[in-house]
Amino acid sequence: MKAVVQRVSSASVKVDGRITGSVERGLLVLLGIAPADTKETARWMADKIAGLRIFSDTDGKMNLSANDIGGGLLVVSNFTLYGNAQKGFRPSFTEAAAPEKAAPLYDYFLSYLHEKYSNLNICSGVFGAMMDVALVNEGPVTIILEK
Repeated sequence: MKAVVQRVSSASVKVDGRITGSVERGLLVLLGIAPADTKETARWMADKIAGLRIFSDTDGKMNLSANDIGGGLLVVSNFTLYGNAQKGFRPSFTEAAAPEKAAPLYDYFLSYLHEKYSNLNICSGVFGAMMDVALVNEGPVTIILEK
C-alpha cells in the first residue's frame, strides 16, 4: 500500500461535476493498493496517517497529528501510484491491485478510519471514477508512505 499524504488548508474531490468530499484543515490522502495488501496493511496505513505528526504546535514545531487537531481526511483512491515508467514512456500499472481486490480494501480502509477516528472529518472520492481533485497544500508538506 502506498499513500501520498499532503497537509492541506482545504481540499475537495469532484466526480461528474459533483463534490463527493471536501475538507478544510487536514490531509489529502492519495491511496494506492497492491495485490499483496491485506486488512492488516490497511489498518497500519490508516493508523500511521491519522497519527502522522505534521501539524504545527504552539511553538511552530511539527508535533501534532490530524487526530490531535480534529482535522479532516480526504481519501482518494489512486492506482497510478503503482505506475512504473522505467521502460519506455507509457507507465505500466501491473503492480497495482485489480479493482476486485482493491475496492473492498479501500472500503475497509475508510470504514476502519470512521470507526477508530470518529473525531476526524473523513470523506472520500469514488473508487474507480475519473475525479477532479483540488487542494491548497499547506507548507508545502507532502509525505510518501509505503508498507
